[in-house]
Amino acid sequence: MEMSHGRTTEGHDDRPTEGLVVEELLGRRPEGAFVVVVRDDDGTPVVIRNHPLLDDGRPMPTRYWLVGNALRTRIGTLESTGGVRDAEAACDPTELAEAHGRYAAERDAAIPADHEGHRPSGGVGGTRQGVKCLHAHYAWFLAGGDDPVGRWIHGRLAPERTTGGEPEVGVVAAIDCGTNSTRLLIGRASAGSSLAGFETLDRQMHITRMGEGVDATGRLAPQAIDRVLAVLGRYREAMDAYGVASCRITATSAARDAANRDEFFDAAEAIVGFRPELLSGLDEGRLSFAGATADLDADDGPFLVVDIGGGSTEFVVGTTDAEAAWSCDIGCVRLTEQWIDHDPARPEELVACLSVTEAHLDEVLLEVPGAADARTLVGLAGTVSCTAAVEIGLAAYDRERIHHFRLSKEAVEDVYRTLATEDRDERMANPGMEEARADVIVGGLSILVKVMRQFGFDECLVSESDILDGLVASQV
Repeated sequence: MEMSHGRTTEGHDDRPTEGLVVEELLGRRPEGAFVVVVRDDDGTPVVIRNHPLLDDGRPMPTRYWLVGNALRTRIGTLESTGGVRDAEAACDPTELAEAHGRYAAERDAAIPADHEGHRPSGGVGGTRQGVKCLHAHYAWFLAGGDDPVGRWIHGRLAPERTTGGEPEVGVVAAIDCGTNSTRLLIGRASAGSSLAGFETLDRQMHITRMGEGVDATGRLAPQAIDRVLAVLGRYREAMDAYGVASCRITATSAARDAANRDEFFDAAEAIVGFRPELLSGLDEGRLSFAGATADLDADDGPFLVVDIGGGSTEFVVGTTDAEAAWSCDIGCVRLTEQWIDHDPARPEELVACLSVTEAHLDEVLLEVPGAADARTLVGLAGTVSCTAAVEIGLAAYDRERIHHFRLSKEAVEDVYRTLATEDRDERMANPGMEEARADVIVGGLSILVKVMRQFGFDECLVSESDILDGLVASQV
């Protein structure tokens, strides 16, 4: 790792040349001017130095920002295992206070003398005393700061152990913060292994409805954020119990459409220890494809993987790898909120859902060549698995019976007709129906029905392996 001592004049903005790289690393666009001050051996930005004021004049307390993914992950793991508490106990309080003072003095010196608005406060990362964020301390240390916490972190980040064969990756996790549900996968694998050798330790799913009202307001609702954060707190406890060493946490459609997603990302990072990544629809589709097809026979390809989410639906075609992908702004929650106002849905509301889906599928055919010619349709997510559970008549969720269950077109049409003509209480009387999904299942089924009709598929292979499995595979 090398220090970058290029142009460091305050106010110089590296974004024209480095912006896209830093944006990709962070999962969002920095809101103020910055310079890259530490790079990895291959030139990849590791630490940026922010101007004390954002573009709109708001204060930016975090002077040095760690953007390198590998180090962010390792330090997030350190934080999740009590690193903040241990660092504070290990460092002399007087020395730590002096470090906060030096950090603040350097930052404040870069504020224009004529600035009359709000100013950043506190020391490292805005902290007034003690230790709150190991990432901020280590970023400053790597940039040359005299930081006792940074030195302590550097000593804890020992080189990876090797054992003569494939190194052990250890326990990894993936969290998907979707529009309708928040899900967790924890497992163990070795570096270079496939998902076939992945040992699942824990899988959880909770309906959280993060996308509640996003279409109407353009913002994540406070109550929706609270529901997701409460679940993330439970997931953090599970990750601690299993000793998770690495985690990818992602947000998809609802977060893409929300102006206040950074508020949620900040809160989620504080709980989980890893910052959520904002996935594009196409990235979401490719990860879902990787997870869904990992245990399928390539002779059954090419596959059309359809991931029906709460706010978006992804279409990906390929055999061993994703060859073409497209994301549409339709999902079980979005169609329900936009087009279904009655329970049971009125015929004209069902027609609207089908018509809207049809228009999107016309677009899919243009953007994903071969979608209708795929040999196997693979359906993912709650709408598809719930439809399978209803068709089977499961009294309780059974992953083994749902995974790779083959839903015939006739079965899908029959479940759709039944559920679409029932009110919520009647839908709940069907074995296999999930209570939290009962009010959006008809919107989701409108998509599955239309895909099978319009693309001419006689059956749908249900997969319980999806984006979570793809996220795990990216870490092993």
